[in-house]
Amino acid sequence: MRIPYQQLQQEFKRVLLTLAFPEAKAEQCATLFADNSRDGVYTHGLNRFPTFVGHVKTGLVQPTAEPELVDATGLVERWDGHLGPGPTNATTCMARAIALAQEHGIGCVALRNTNHWMRGGTYGWQAAEAGCIGVCFTNTIANVTPWGGTEARLGNNPLVLAVPRPAGHLVLDMAISQFSFGKMSSYAKAGDALPVPGGYDQAGHLTTDPAAVLASQRAVPIGLWKGSGLALMLDVVLAALSGGRSTADITQAGQESGVSQCFICIRQPALHEAAIEDILRYTKSSPPGPGSTGVFYPGEQSLATRQANLAQGIPVDEALWQQLLAL
Repeated sequence: MRIPYQQLQQEFKRVLLTLAFPEAKAEQCATLFADNSRDGVYTHGLNRFPTFVGHVKTGLVQPTAEPELVDATGLVERWDGHLGPGPTNATTCMARAIALAQEHGIGCVALRNTNHWMRGGTYGWQAAEAGCIGVCFTNTIANVTPWGGTEARLGNNPLVLAVPRPAGHLVLDMAISQFSFGKMSSYAKAGDALPVPGGYDQAGHLTTDPAAVLASQRAVPIGLWKGSGLALMLDVVLAALSGGRSTADITQAGQESGVSQCFICIRQPALHEAAIEDILRYTKSSPPGPGSTGVFYPGEQSLATRQANLAQGIPVDEALWQQLLAL
């Protein structure tokens, strides 16, 4: 079934208002969740919303908390999220990084003590819409195995890179695991095997069974040792800049709350647009492989999905829709 965007957003807002969210924050948070489903990231839109509500009810997310500036050194600022809603905390801190970049050319905001930001690409799009190059990353609870190990010791630590472009922004939003946990959930729900091993089962064996990886929480990193090193370094940089919790700290606490994040913006009014277009043309000129429909730049398919869903309505799982209506 398909639901109009505005109806989905209003249902999210209705629920949030019952959970003591202030009016403006409920509007903002509901819009962010609706935008995720609108752009085809269903795992962090409607599908994730009941979990978010559960975290609010158990006190992991504080609906009235606001992020606070703790200190600043030049163009680098450190903020504390006070366990407020991850999406609104992240939006505020990216907005601050954008303001610094618009004034000085670059800005960096490190955020500690916050919650899951849902779709990381949201903040890449935010930077690009403001005409900025954006870089942001977060740590998570341990659910990725380090190279050479079979038990999770690394976070999935998503990384986002965004570049503004008049014909459609470039926005890369990538998890560090071979398959994001949302993608593995989709495979598991469909009863399909992963095309390549995505992690270890609880016996420590590599597997293409998404349900087994979801149960073990032991995903393998992209690029094996390279992804392992990247996940580790992102966690180190986050802890160093924010003074917040590392993946080890989050994991030992037993709940994915109080995570650390970083938002970097670069403002260059005279981007070399011709060079960007040359890169895209050259990349997309590669002949498609077997079963491929072509080569797409990061963000291209998201934009196409957005336009289709706004025109036709957003696809929703009927059971989840009914669950939302009952909240």
